[in-house]
Amino acid sequence: MTDSNSSAGAKGGISLQWQMLIGFLTGLTLGLIAHVAASDAQWVKTVITYVTGPIGQIFLRLLFMLVIPLLFSALVIGIAEMGEIRSLRRVGMRTLIYTFVVSSIAVIVSLAVVNLIRPGDGVDPAVAHQLLSSAGEGAKAIVRQSGESVSGIDALVNIVPSNIVAAMSANDILAVMFFALFFGIGLVLVQTPNSRALKDVIEGVFEIAMRLIGIVIKLAPLAIACFMFNLAALFGWDLLVRLSAYVGVVLLALAIQMFVVFSLLLVVLAKKSPLTFFRQVQEAIVMAFATASSNATLPTALRVADEQLKLPPKVARFVLTIGATANQNGTAMFEGVTVIFLAQFFGVDLTLGQQLMVMLVCILGGIGTAGVPAGSLPVVALILGMVGVPPEGIGLVLGVDRFLDMCRTTLNVTGDLVAATVISAGEKDWNPEEPTLSDDERIARLPEVQSN
Repeated sequence: MTDSNSSAGAKGGISLQWQMLIGFLTGLTLGLIAHVAASDAQWVKTVITYVTGPIGQIFLRLLFMLVIPLLFSALVIGIAEMGEIRSLRRVGMRTLIYTFVVSSIAVIVSLAVVNLIRPGDGVDPAVAHQLLSSAGEGAKAIVRQSGESVSGIDALVNIVPSNIVAAMSANDILAVMFFALFFGIGLVLVQTPNSRALKDVIEGVFEIAMRLIGIVIKLAPLAIACFMFNLAALFGWDLLVRLSAYVGVVLLALAIQMFVVFSLLLVVLAKKSPLTFFRQVQEAIVMAFATASSNATLPTALRVADEQLKLPPKVARFVLTIGATANQNGTAMFEGVTVIFLAQFFGVDLTLGQQLMVMLVCILGGIGTAGVPAGSLPVVALILGMVGVPPEGIGLVLGVDRFLDMCRTTLNVTGDLVAATVISAGEKDWNPEEPTLSDDERIARLPEVQSN
């Protein structure tokens, strides 16, 4: 997330992260009181119907309004910025293949953990159905659309949109992402003054969308309080039990990827001791955990790669700077586990194919995570709607998001350093024909702070 130390502003106010936590606790406390004292009272239903419900829905509508232009522009620019891969040739291809393989492993780990432990199970189905039925016409339409969604080979074909405007209006996120990836490749292939001008325009759309989402996110504390009041009033103490199980599952999945998968990659592919590696990169790990920002940690990671890991500078610079925006295993795992957990919580049955689709969207969405507090929120909300889960369920997890953000950012940064180590192990003598950008030039091209 965006540097929380600066988000309080120069006026010395409470940072947005603390405001969100206060909103979470306030809504949770009031909701639990309502559940214990007057769960069936008419005034509780009236408050949910006419006050807290509409506030939450307006917040979600604002996010949905902006998320398509944000994801489209972010993915196009992300792919276009990888145009340097053409000059880097072998290292670029090795990095892409490595990222795909390791991201696939992260998907498998996430799916295995969340389906084995099933932290969202155990909620009263009648209560969950009550929330589904009272979520408003928008949520009902999403649920109906999910039930009518195609599967199998038809789902694969539908990833390629026949009409991109129709795909955007239908919130068909996979089709929009496919078009954005295809369009980004076109910008890489066509290097003309006009194409560069078009890229500048799309960058402008990205910057505007990020700024507007930053404004909308300022409403998050109030929206979270409303979400949590609604959820706690309906689910009571069972909410806290499921929430603690969810946190445990996210941390377990991240730990498996970091200490098991990464260690095996280091031993098998880089012939390096994991203990030595983790000791050498501890400074970058601490910085990532403290800032919860991959891009804010990038200068430290570059220095660690050079001074501690002794990696070839040009290879390490390329892999680490690309990885800061594209190789976000932790973010993808968090978003995927969150969506599947909420599906379990609300009793929405997702097939294995739907779960794999969710994880694919999370991997692609990680490239365009907004550099604002709760930057993962638009992606998670959109995916929830796509698979028929009430989007207001995100209020359930936002109160613990800051701590989980610190943990998944630590995994992201560590994963980038593992990737640089593995790629460098096979490229010791690599010498590019064209010079790469300096550290300062690369950092200057990144967004101000990359949220995870």
